[in-house]
Amino acid sequence: MQNSATPTHCPYCALQCGMNLTPLQDGGVAVVERPDFPVNRGALCGKGRTAPEVLARSVRLTSPLVRSGGTLVPATWDEALDRIAQGLHRTRTEHGPDACGVFGGGGLTNEKAYSLGKFARIVLGTSQIDYNGRFCMSSAAAAGMKAFGLDRGLPFPLEDIPRTGCVVLVGSNPAETMPPSLRYFTELRENGGTLIVVDPRRTRTAEQADLHLAPRPGTDLALALGLLHLVVAEGRVDEEYVQERTAGWEDARAAAMAHWPEYVERITGVPVPQLREAVRMFCEPEHAMVLTARGPEQQSKGTDTVGAWINLCLATGRAGRPLSGYGCLTGQGNGQGGREHGQKADQLPGYRKLDDPAARRHVAEVWGVDPDSLPGPGRSAYELLDALGTDIKSLLLMGSNPVVSAPRAAHIEERIKSLDFLAVCDVVLSETAELADVVLPVTQWAEETGTTTNLEGRVLLRRRAIAPPEGVRSDLEVMHELAARLSGERALEKGFPTDAEEVFEELRRASAGGPADYSGITYRRLAEENGVFWPCPAATGAADDAGDCEDASLDAGPDDPAQDHDADAAPHPGTPRLFLDRFATPDGRARFAPVSHRAAAEEPDDEYPVLLTTGRVVAQYQSGAQTRRVDELNTAAPGPFVELHPRLAARLGAADGDPLAVISRRGRAVAPARITTAIRPDTVFMPFHWPGEGRANTLTNPALDPTSRMPEFKTCAVRVEPVDS
Repeated sequence: MQNSATPTHCPYCALQCGMNLTPLQDGGVAVVERPDFPVNRGALCGKGRTAPEVLARSVRLTSPLVRSGGTLVPATWDEALDRIAQGLHRTRTEHGPDACGVFGGGGLTNEKAYSLGKFARIVLGTSQIDYNGRFCMSSAAAAGMKAFGLDRGLPFPLEDIPRTGCVVLVGSNPAETMPPSLRYFTELRENGGTLIVVDPRRTRTAEQADLHLAPRPGTDLALALGLLHLVVAEGRVDEEYVQERTAGWEDARAAAMAHWPEYVERITGVPVPQLREAVRMFCEPEHAMVLTARGPEQQSKGTDTVGAWINLCLATGRAGRPLSGYGCLTGQGNGQGGREHGQKADQLPGYRKLDDPAARRHVAEVWGVDPDSLPGPGRSAYELLDALGTDIKSLLLMGSNPVVSAPRAAHIEERIKSLDFLAVCDVVLSETAELADVVLPVTQWAEETGTTTNLEGRVLLRRRAIAPPEGVRSDLEVMHELAARLSGERALEKGFPTDAEEVFEELRRASAGGPADYSGITYRRLAEENGVFWPCPAATGAADDAGDCEDASLDAGPDDPAQDHDADAAPHPGTPRLFLDRFATPDGRARFAPVSHRAAAEEPDDEYPVLLTTGRVVAQYQSGAQTRRVDELNTAAPGPFVELHPRLAARLGAADGDPLAVISRRGRAVAPARITTAIRPDTVFMPFHWPGEGRANTLTNPALDPTSRMPEFKTCAVRVEPVDS
């Protein structure tokens, strides 16, 4: 047996931490530190360390399953694939192509996401495709596109964070969601910088902050506007920068001036002295950053909220400058790449827009089809799920578990049950897979090669370390086989290769010239360079033609070989830092967002007097479909809970550990009380990793942001009641 370690990346969050996998005698692998990878420098959280446990045959699916007499029973691959093809074909024939839905995931590799979008549009001919990444960072993406003309989670590498002067971390708890990243904020403070955390809970991250602002859930927009008001009132606007590099300032300024400090204090609960201190801490250093995550983004006004935080950066000259700027801390493992290459309802590969005639022509030429044959934009994720069983009769689902993860989850579960046909590809028998007509067991990260794109925009190569169990195939093989069965043309099989590198080579051509240009990236470069930042066109200079921004290394000097190349021949070095010369808008200027505060879609009232907010815990991940199968992680986080303040607990007569019912207009969840002063008295918190009676997303509100179509996961009105034992 070969004992050499295989360098690869963690299957979980968007850090995509580097790790080495060493083969074991029993056929499994052990995780070993990989200190050469710059993002995590060898550090791993418990999820990463225990990831190989989900590879065990006792945990994962190893045979296709088909429904027979109401029960899922083992079947051959041919039988399972034939059933899927027949189900999708029947739906197309009887109801038309848009009656077929496709739902993907932010954990799929770039190759799978690309192939899934292509499969939906040219094999099924459906517009009805979206993915669970819509539930994660779509509001930040929409705001970034409006402001900068380009969406990449972080426009700079993580290594810049310790070197800035102040970071405002809005609605993020990296100590629990991506623990290896916490070192960057620790180093920031060790270097003399300051950390401001905005969160209604005093999280493990907030405990390390120099200043913790605890606004009422759903009021982050008012908070950002109040800070901008003070920036103007205190004469801290960078007037020269605003004039030279931005547009729309007067309207944004007028909107902010309507949010004076005392008014903002009444809305948010954040005292005026804390607002003033935050402005001082942010504006006094030469460099500063604002980083947002799901807190401000998962709101029915999430795009405007992120836009207001971007306004704060623009007004103070903190975007598109070294060691400064706005960034989004992407959540899912390939949340960035997953939204770039075609599994999103309105997009084609390379982050092209589906309704752009030039984009359609380019991609159609790569795919060998008529541009007019490509369907137009379809429904967003929640809207697609809500249409199941009515307009959408059949669904092919890969890498997602909406029975646990979708808002108003009990309703979505009923929608899924009402389908004529459901096929699920997954590693484990998730709660959604349990409802399927056909379940296909597919490979996971250590058993396949493919690329992901982390929160920095760094494209990475995951490498196959071990062979999958007999009976398990890759998602690429699934799409290849289904395309062959559904197309009626054997030639179409060549359009769905089973080799990931072959798919990536086509993705390079499809993305060329687009905003997310991968055409200059190869598997060889990814292996040799520890990843490459996009945009990376095939030749230097092409990024400017595509409307993107300059490559820039803060450490590059006249002798830097990355800066000394023949523009006609040398490979593009990639773009770790965006916007240093111009923004990716037609005129190169960033756009202010003229936004004003508005209430959440659902505010407390006499019947539902408390606010619910949701989030994650360190030992579980997303819907928990995989992490809930790991003993060590379950010991650390065995089940759901309701976090509440002692004052609320006293009113309810609840003690720590007592079962509590949390009730919204959409349903009821029950979980034990966890009493703590770390949360506001008007708010309760529930983690969303579990199904059953403790399912937090039974309660959440599917009210959608009008631009991003992001549901309002982060705030809804509830009442809390003791449960009789």
